[in-house]
Amino acid sequence: MTAVGTPQNDRPDQNLGLSLTVIATAQLMLVLDDSIANIALPVIQNELGISAANLPWVINAYILAFGGLLLFGGRLGDLFGRRRLLQIGMAVFTLASLLAGLAQDGASLIAFRGLQGLGAALTAPNALALIATTFPEGQPRSKAMAVYGGMSALGIVAGLLLGGVLTSTLGWRWVFFINIPIGLAVLAGSRILAEADLHRGRLDLAGAATSIAGMSALVYAITRGGEHGWTDEITLAAFAVAAVMLPLFLILQSRGKSPLLPLHLFNDRNRTGSYLATALLAFGPMGAFYLLTLYMQHIESYSPIAAGLAWLPFAIGLVLGAGISSKLVLRLAPRQVAVPGMLIAGGALFWLSRIGDAFDYAGHFMPGAFLLGFGFAMGIVSLTLTAVKGVAAQETGIASALLNASQQIGVAFGLAVLSTVSVTATASRMPDALAGLYRGRNAGDQGLVEAANDALVHGYGLGLAAASAALIAAAVIAAVLVNARRGEVSAELV
Repeated sequence: MTAVGTPQNDRPDQNLGLSLTVIATAQLMLVLDDSIANIALPVIQNELGISAANLPWVINAYILAFGGLLLFGGRLGDLFGRRRLLQIGMAVFTLASLLAGLAQDGASLIAFRGLQGLGAALTAPNALALIATTFPEGQPRSKAMAVYGGMSALGIVAGLLLGGVLTSTLGWRWVFFINIPIGLAVLAGSRILAEADLHRGRLDLAGAATSIAGMSALVYAITRGGEHGWTDEITLAAFAVAAVMLPLFLILQSRGKSPLLPLHLFNDRNRTGSYLATALLAFGPMGAFYLLTLYMQHIESYSPIAAGLAWLPFAIGLVLGAGISSKLVLRLAPRQVAVPGMLIAGGALFWLSRIGDAFDYAGHFMPGAFLLGFGFAMGIVSLTLTAVKGVAAQETGIASALLNASQQIGVAFGLAVLSTVSVTATASRMPDALAGLYRGRNAGDQGLVEAANDALVHGYGLGLAAASAALIAAAVIAAVLVNARRGEVSAELV
């Protein structure tokens, strides 16, 4: 059986460089769309008349479709060709971006965001798998994986920066239109990618249906519970659906001949630890972006472009962290890089949770954002290198999809859990605090403004503290489960 990591053919260095450019650009664009609409949400809400309850689904529809269908997309690539699936996925993503930018109401925008998620789910796992079949073992693949991991992290903050600039200049629709020229460029460049050998098997449609239904129901239940209460009938019904579908999915995977999720992949403690730690690590930046961007716009009255540019220290931390960690993983064991990185990021989130009514950008936010980016990059690069190590060739796509799914599902759960913590904590001090804040400002009622500010800041702070706890837990998991030795990952990588 061919081990993963053996390129299908020898390729000139120039072709390797072009291949990496195509793969990295595709990954950057997909992750960018996790966050690019965050800054534009207030403007989208006002123009399309989306209710406060439905507004989070402009983000969640993409994340849920992306995370829920990743395993399916990876399996399709294994069976029908990874380059082919990357091209189909990018075409779907580009078309959906056009439709989202043309949307005239909230329901159609949310639907087209889900279609974007489908395109991303077909593209992302096959982009990562193509690195294994394109780049030779050793330093070339190490550098390619470091670039891939760096793009995954950089795409998050690039989404915030671009979202702010585009919303303030060309309008919110351009946060989706911007994907069209990039997507067409990736499609044109994808012809240079080498196609891997196809593998026999069949699609696990029952597994796909039960996993999507179970994960979607669970995230919806958490999100709705924070908005409508944990005894709400629909909330309880969604939890019940998840409680049935997720165990059924595992039963089907354990008995199927061609399972969507081969459970034996979890027999390796390095992969299991990397998947779990990646899911919790994803809580951090997205939770911070969501909560602190709301804080900056609602409490500090930042414009969209100012809120986006405020995250530049995070981007600088990402670049430095990715560059340093890509060298450290060649000299140290993976957990010796990942664990300190996650502890740094967790500490930065706790520091940021101490926000107050008086916003100290230079003395408080800037160092916290920088360290969050630096620590996150150290963690994600190291975990990317260990998560798909030593997998059989016919399962490259599904193993790659598991890594992407861990990150996307972690983002979805992170947003659901952290927003629920924040909303619940805010409501405990003042129900409808945000509406009260704007009523107080319009009426000149300083007492109401101060009470609403206090409630909102309390909620944002507790949400960030919960994100910090998730990253500390990720560090503990990586320290206990990821035991690859120095040199193992850089030699095999995937």
